[in-house]
Amino acid sequence: MPLFICYNILVEDESGGKVKMKILLVDGTMFGRKTGAILEQVEQYIKELDASFELEIMHFSQYKHQIVDGSPLNDDMKEMIQKFEEADAYIIATPIFQASIPGVLKNAFDFLHPKTMRYKPVSIVANGGTYQHHLVVENQLKPILDYFRALVTPNYVYTHTSHFDADNNIVDEDVHDRLRELARVFVQYCEMSKTLPKEPIDQH
Repeated sequence: MPLFICYNILVEDESGGKVKMKILLVDGTMFGRKTGAILEQVEQYIKELDASFELEIMHFSQYKHQIVDGSPLNDDMKEMIQKFEEADAYIIATPIFQASIPGVLKNAFDFLHPKTMRYKPVSIVANGGTYQHHLVVENQLKPILDYFRALVTPNYVYTHTSHFDADNNIVDEDVHDRLRELARVFVQYCEMSKTLPKEPIDQH
């Protein structure tokens, strides 16, 4: 089920006080457990890097979804959009269905204002049934994030069904190492983004 995992990093506000930097981890599917299992593993590795992180999970399964058709938004979709807007960084997990990202994930992006994710760090993890489908991340998901002007980390992690056991635990050590590296780079991107103004000079 799609879920959001929200971490908080302490940063300074303009008055010098400590505020929490929100990091939203998005399980972009209504079906399956593998992407959720990947996020849970990333969660562990991020916590190992910074013990001050706090976790909040939002499950899509608890929300009434709408398609983007111009209808008034229900309360669930308003809350989902607010979670995206209030986040300071993201990790997005997607399965590959029919050689594409899931419709529910694209639909969520369609609800967002173009500046929602601007200059905010994003890392990607994905899962598919064939090794060739990793190109979906390059050809479909990355262009969407580029449109939002997100700060996409260079090292996404693509997993295959064979990397999991029957209980959806990741059993491939190379995948674990790549997730550790993804978490390390992501945390550094978050640190870098703290002082980056989100409003552009060009006003676009």
